[in-house]
Amino acid sequence: MTEARGSAGPNGETHARRTPGTPCWVSLMVHGLAATEEFYGALFGWEFEPGPQQLGPYVRALLDGYEVAGIGQLPADRHLPVAWTPYLASDDVDLTAETVRLCGGTIGVGPLDAAEAGRLAIGSDPSGAVFGIWQAAAHLGTGITGVPGTPAWNELLTFESASVAKFYETVFGYEEEPVVSADSDYVTLHVDSHPVAGIHGVGHALPRDRGPHWMTYFEVADADAAVAHLTELGGHVLKPPRDTAHGRVATVADPEGARFSLIQNPR
Repeated sequence: MTEARGSAGPNGETHARRTPGTPCWVSLMVHGLAATEEFYGALFGWEFEPGPQQLGPYVRALLDGYEVAGIGQLPADRHLPVAWTPYLASDDVDLTAETVRLCGGTIGVGPLDAAEAGRLAIGSDPSGAVFGIWQAAAHLGTGITGVPGTPAWNELLTFESASVAKFYETVFGYEEEPVVSADSDYVTLHVDSHPVAGIHGVGHALPRDRGPHWMTYFEVADADAAVAHLTELGGHVLKPPRDTAHGRVATVADPEGARFSLIQNPR
């Protein structure tokens, strides 16, 4: 993980409309919506309110009254991976979706309107990693960052960074900053000279059952305490808390298997 604090505001930064390409929302589709609300509510202190129902039952998670994430219910007959998905901002989701196709990606859902909230599409890059595209209207996206319980960073885990980074650069106009290291394949994506996301090439270290995928990092006050609480709630620890240059990080999964990371930022 690199530039972990890049998109997080200090002490609860609130947000307006995002520049295209900026991660603006994270959403999770699950089979058991009520149980998932209970898990994340207990873990992060989230409360929930109904959101747009275009893709089925859907709620928005609130922290101190600010929207921070979305959780929806998968149809019973859809056996899709349960995973957190980042949404990247766009001023024209239809044009962005067409560009995704022209650059070798696919669009699996949309573009479609989410009531008065905005317009969305869900696609995948040429390596198969799924991401969303969000054209904001009434719903601008995540309302607060920089405090425990909010998204702190999004990172793509893939086979190698170079070719897939070119895809995202072409579609969203990112500036790239490779990390020069003999033992690390990492590219940081910048918008307006600010780091907003990372691409980590991990080769055969990718989980065989997941393939390339985006990983969302959520900020916590104490990574070790959060991991202990997560385990009590029925979650799973994939990589225990470890110290990094950007804070103490753990990789975990919720009871349905959705992977995410917890980060305790250095103080």
